[in-house]
Amino acid sequence: MLLKLTGSSCSGKSTLAFAVAGRLRQVAVHDFDEVGVPENADRQWRHRMTELWVRRALTYQDRGADLLLTGQSPLGEVLAAPSAPLLDGIAVCLVDVADDVRRERLTARDAGRWDSSAVDAFLGWAAWHRGHARDPRHRPNVITGGSGPEMAWHRWTTWTAADPRWRTHRLDTTGRPVTDSVDQLEQWVSDQREAHRTGHLPLAPGWTAITDHTT
Repeated sequence: MLLKLTGSSCSGKSTLAFAVAGRLRQVAVHDFDEVGVPENADRQWRHRMTELWVRRALTYQDRGADLLLTGQSPLGEVLAAPSAPLLDGIAVCLVDVADDVRRERLTARDAGRWDSSAVDAFLGWAAWHRGHARDPRHRPNVITGGSGPEMAWHRWTTWTAADPRWRTHRLDTTGRPVTDSVDQLEQWVSDQREAHRTGHLPLAPGWTAITDHTT
């Protein structure tokens, strides 16, 4: 299955993922950007790379392993990737942090690289992620607008927040020691794998065929 960690920059996604890697059996850990990020990387590039990583998850799936992937692609982009229905399970976790902490981390990690408008854009992207995690109807055009024709947005754009398949766990790292957040991530991974094993994972095979989940 694909275990996806999403969120805006400097929330701690990669730090947590690689810290938990040694605790998990049959789980490969990768960062979305390790394939290389071109200078002109845009939304369509992210969509293409999301499909690339879904296909890599399928390769791990064939080997009997799961993929824990960090990156900024949210649930809606993962579900719309052409090959997503072939995965035997999908689970997404939003790694988040308070805006003031994110601002401090951006300054410390990339000193002088980002001006105030760029930092504000990161914070706006983080706010959008929170809204998207709660409700598929939250400004979907942010990711669907200008995308390539291969993306299957229709799979979820009629869903509501009441649909059990629309589930993104939120892990807030604000004010927490890294060790605590790593423990939480390990528990989340274990819970998703157990849900998959017992047939309780919402995004299991056949999720695209289910249409009536509204209340």
